[in-house]
Amino acid sequence: MTTKADMALIALLRENARASTATLARRLGVSRTTVQSRIDRLEKRGVITGYTVKLSSEHESHLVRAHVLVTALPKFSPKVEIGLKTMLSVRSVHSISGNFDMIVIVEAPSIGELDSVLDQIGALEGVERTMSSIILSTRIER
Repeated sequence: MTTKADMALIALLRENARASTATLARRLGVSRTTVQSRIDRLEKRGVITGYTVKLSSEHESHLVRAHVLVTALPKFSPKVEIGLKTMLSVRSVHSISGNFDMIVIVEAPSIGELDSVLDQIGALEGVERTMSSIILSTRIER
């Protein structure tokens, strides 16, 4: 079970996964040893499975991002997912309910390159149809 203290630590790590244990301890009001043992426990339990890079908002502001709704032929869904996984512009793929099977978040450095990514997605074997929406701005992201 994840405690409130675990969630507070996870929230700080989401802000900055490279923060020192001393900084995390100071912000949480606990000892460095407590922070380190909590991190170790979360890693051993599989709650924390890795650490990643968070790009600056300035860098991300130069990227064009889109949500792509995808309908895949039922027997081809796993193959479509494998194809999407190989595309570096694909940030995430979510299985969804409704008229579409998945939503794909993509990003590219220009509209032209985004257009190319959208064509690649549409050309994957098993993709029946797509519908994309360019993200104009992000109002809230946690």
